[in-house]
Amino acid sequence: MRGITKLHIVLAGQANVGKSLIFNHLTGLHQHIGNWPGKTIEKAEGTLFYKGYTIDVLDLPGIYSLSSCSAEELISREYITIQKPDFIVNVLDSTSLERNLIFSLQLLELGRPMVLALNMTDLAKKKGMDIDTRKLEKILGVPVAETIASRRYGLTDVLDRGIQLKNGKTASTSIKYGKEVESRIDKLINAFPGEDYPYPVRWMAIKLLERDEEVKKLVKGNNSTILEMAEKLCRELEEIHGHDSSIVIADERCHLVSRITGETVKIMRSRKTSFAEKLDALTTDRVLGYPVMIISLALIFLAIFKFGNWLSSEFEILFSGIQTWWESLFGVSVSASLVFAAIESILALIQIALPYILPFYILLYILEDAGYLARISLLTDSIMHKLGVHGKACIPLMIGLGCNVPACLSCRIMETGRERFITAFLTTLVPCSAVTVIIMGLVGKFVGIGYAFGLYLLAVVVIFYLGKLANKVMPGEATELIMVMPDYRRPDLRTILLQTWFRLKEFIYIAAPLVIISGIIIRGIHLAGWLPAIADSFSPVTEGWLGLPAMTGILLLFGILRKELVLVMLATLYSTTNFAEVLSPVQMITLALVSMFYIPCIATIAALWKEFGWKKTLAVSFFEIFFAIILAGVVSRILGLFL
Repeated sequence: MRGITKLHIVLAGQANVGKSLIFNHLTGLHQHIGNWPGKTIEKAEGTLFYKGYTIDVLDLPGIYSLSSCSAEELISREYITIQKPDFIVNVLDSTSLERNLIFSLQLLELGRPMVLALNMTDLAKKKGMDIDTRKLEKILGVPVAETIASRRYGLTDVLDRGIQLKNGKTASTSIKYGKEVESRIDKLINAFPGEDYPYPVRWMAIKLLERDEEVKKLVKGNNSTILEMAEKLCRELEEIHGHDSSIVIADERCHLVSRITGETVKIMRSRKTSFAEKLDALTTDRVLGYPVMIISLALIFLAIFKFGNWLSSEFEILFSGIQTWWESLFGVSVSASLVFAAIESILALIQIALPYILPFYILLYILEDAGYLARISLLTDSIMHKLGVHGKACIPLMIGLGCNVPACLSCRIMETGRERFITAFLTTLVPCSAVTVIIMGLVGKFVGIGYAFGLYLLAVVVIFYLGKLANKVMPGEATELIMVMPDYRRPDLRTILLQTWFRLKEFIYIAAPLVIISGIIIRGIHLAGWLPAIADSFSPVTEGWLGLPAMTGILLLFGILRKELVLVMLATLYSTTNFAEVLSPVQMITLALVSMFYIPCIATIAALWKEFGWKKTLAVSFFEIFFAIILAGVVSRILGLFL
């Protein structure tokens, strides 16, 4: 049976189970991140070579069910059934086996070959849990492998068991629910005609009893009488149990999982409280949790500032003589000047942007991988409710500190359209890593770290009050926070570095062309003598209201492409990275402030447009332009009294 040399597998599981860590270990650098066709949802694919097989691996979105409630859930179930991977690797968190197995049952209903990867078994043992994997394997009828993704333990076992599945060495899955439910599933199965459906008939019957709208549409186009029978059977279940039929099916799964875990999991009574549990208690405490959170975030930004300043200064020394060297070789002709403008823009990007973006992404992924971001969501839930959303909105806001684009897209974790839009609006106000470059590289470096922190505090105040305003303007109320709290775990350095590299690579691919083109255009405009005329058209705002040099209007215009271009182009425009020579402290703070809040970058605008339509996108953009200009002008006048 070794004729098969190419395999296609998918990783499926709930959020925070270590699925992405397994994906990174399996595929390493042989992976790429993109979007699903026609969707803004991230798609991760990779390849590995194992025992003569070329294995293509797809990491499905982290979801909790296979219903039609979200785009991620629809993508996952359609991909599994239509693309028919050779086998599914269902990754589970062993410390929360009962919760994870509910999703496993739904995957089993799809009827595809599957391997269960019981991840974090080391943490489960520390918690005193003893899982009988052989018994679990026998009950579910699928291979079960123990893994510890952080140590790469058990990953080859997962692949070996999957290859055995493909070679036909598998047991049959026979998961059955209660008598009332099973009898009605059988009636629907028998009522289905011989048409070829993309999904297994049993799965479709279960979904009809759950009143799944997408399956209803599929069946309606072929045989509407099945829908009438399904509705009748749903009402029968509701009369018996006194609940909606979808709740009855969910309850059946919960009862079955409870019985399975009761037979396969033993809890050891005597054990000491672990350090992770003590840390969890501290960081989620309603009193002590907040100062811990504030101190942690303050230390993170201090580390970014210190490291960024040091690395930026080293690059400044390294690049200091390049212009003189270039002009000595090629002179100061128009063509030489334009070529050097491109080189100078790249050097400015390396010197100004990368030193601050690199440590930010590393620290952000450490917090996420360790499980602390979820604790921040819990702590901020009561505050977020005042903004018309709940604590999960804190996750997009934290992601927004890295980049507003994935932050806007991650707003799909919010339950209602109102909450998604309010959260997305607030994320566009979060100082992203590009704005961090401006704040740290301009204000922090030349005015003082205290003023840089002051800008972040002002951003928090602005987000809070504009959130309260949005909550009043948009009718409705925030839903309650329901999310899984992952256990604390040791961050995996390799995964963090891989994630950081992919984000940096994405940043370089997007920013570098824009920086080069912008640098050449500005140098061309400068050589043509048009720069003063363009700058003068902005002078009523820049000079008259903001108190900035007229040339900064050019910077704000190009900042629409990428916010860090404000600082990069400032260096290009004045041919210096010592910004204290061209701007006063008040002007630096004013420029940083207007850059923080005015129109989001073009990539964020595109993400908003795709998610919420052009009307809401234009409304957000125009509002933020006027708000940023008015706020910066007022602050400039106040600071002028003291600085």
